[in-house]
Amino acid sequence: MKTPLPPLDGLDLLSSAVLILDAQSRIAFVNAAAENLLESSSKVLANQKLDALFLNGDELAAAYKQAVGYQFADKRLDLTLERPGRDPLHVHVIVTALDNSERPVLIELRENVQQLKTDREERLLDQSQANKELIRNLAHEIKNPLGGIRGAAQLLELELPQRHAKELREYTQVIIKEADRLQTLVDRLLAPHKRPHIVGDVNIHEVCERVRSLIVAEFPHGLTIRRDYDLSVPELRGDKEQLIQAVLNIAQNAAHALTERIEAGDAVLTFQTRVARQVTIAKVRYKLALDLHIIDNGPGIPAEIRDRIFYPLVSGREGGSGLGLTLAQTFVQQHMGMIECESRPGYTDFRLLIPLP
Repeated sequence: MKTPLPPLDGLDLLSSAVLILDAQSRIAFVNAAAENLLESSSKVLANQKLDALFLNGDELAAAYKQAVGYQFADKRLDLTLERPGRDPLHVHVIVTALDNSERPVLIELRENVQQLKTDREERLLDQSQANKELIRNLAHEIKNPLGGIRGAAQLLELELPQRHAKELREYTQVIIKEADRLQTLVDRLLAPHKRPHIVGDVNIHEVCERVRSLIVAEFPHGLTIRRDYDLSVPELRGDKEQLIQAVLNIAQNAAHALTERIEAGDAVLTFQTRVARQVTIAKVRYKLALDLHIIDNGPGIPAEIRDRIFYPLVSGREGGSGLGLTLAQTFVQQHMGMIECESRPGYTDFRLLIPLP
């Protein structure tokens, strides 16, 4: 005699996605949270093979057979949900055997936030390393001929005939000035790799206050800077000048993005410090980490560049060099840390995580 399932209406109250499969491993029940996660209605999902929705659905199919055979009470899997036209979604799956021959298996799905974070960090670190190699090689390739071009322009200027010197010097000066501009750009690209890493005890609040004073001097009106400090944050070991530059680059970008709100007088930039515990950065676990947030109420980062903001020469504003965030990420990574970003209209949050001793 089979055991009847209890009423299932209560499962719609759960925030976890829950599905029940029938004896043919087809979907027999879907709660509201599962409809949201799978982005389909229960009518569309009914009688579908659940494992067909996953890129690695063969693992789920095998787990279903084991559950039906009562080889376990419940089993946990990490699967990847296929989403046409969008990035795949990593989910944590719990397969539970039910004492019911018609509906023998219950499936619980949870979005695997940690896996997403780990994958994003890995991509960011790989891209950052590739950027460093590209920048170093490109900068040296530009720098070598640049000196020759500038020197040739200076020699050419000296050889100009006197009667046309004034008119023609304008062209040689264009060459010299553009060569100097490129030299400055190359020096900025190479700056993190040329300057020695000077380590000492750093109070992050002194760093924030220094940056705050610089931002206030540049934007004296229309911008409110809020400080939400946790004064229990201990000092960290690092290069104070590099950290000032990293925080300043982010804060300046935020202030420039707030131009319209500054004119309206309601622009807000917030510095927030906290201590994060048991943090994983680049696959390394740390007991304590500095958790610094730089938050603004600007228009948000354009969607088309949101995933590329730390790439060199990518800028969201006209006239920007596209190096500020690249250098900030490089400086923070030299402190074994990481910069993350969350952005939507009216809210952009740059989060700096740096291990604490």
